[in-house]
Amino acid sequence: MTTLAVRHVTTCAGIRVTSAARTVVDIARTVPFEQAIVVGDAAMRSGLVTRDALHEVLSDLGGAHGIGEARKAVKFLSERSESVGESRSRVLFHAFGLHPQSQVRIIDGSGRFIGRVDFLFAPGVIGEFDGLSKYGALLRPGESASDAVVREKLREDALREAGWIVIRWTWADLREPERLIARILEALDRAAKLPPPRGISMVGD
Repeated sequence: MTTLAVRHVTTCAGIRVTSAARTVVDIARTVPFEQAIVVGDAAMRSGLVTRDALHEVLSDLGGAHGIGEARKAVKFLSERSESVGESRSRVLFHAFGLHPQSQVRIIDGSGRFIGRVDFLFAPGVIGEFDGLSKYGALLRPGESASDAVVREKLREDALREAGWIVIRWTWADLREPERLIARILEALDRAAKLPPPRGISMVGD
């Protein structure tokens, strides 16, 4: 049985519970890697935990059961994954030896900001996960869903015009990982034979 240190306990709505960091580590010790990443990414994205806090808990737990798996998960976590779909995609890419950057700003050749993309594969391939709630999240005040879809299409057109290859996938594609990876590898092979995209890319908000 694992010791529960006082500093790993907090209060929520008057009820004593484990701290967010301890909870994330305990989950990572006891569930499959993908599930641990989905939970941990969300906790980091929301600001509930920091990497330092997670490492403190890992240190406190020493040789507890499952601690090795928890360490692997904590090392892989990223606050830049903005959805469950993106977290699951990262795990899939990692399993196939692909390591794209997440949430990358794309600037065209004239210095104009085109947009921020979910994943950037080198050379010249952009990946976008399309979840059911994505376009709703893109809505600006006074916009309809169709407005957001049109704006997203124009953004993608601008990316392609600047020389990027854009690959999109959905929940259904994550259920057929080999096909999705094949699409990405084919795009990478195609991009390697083309001139580099015009402009620059950078990680940042």
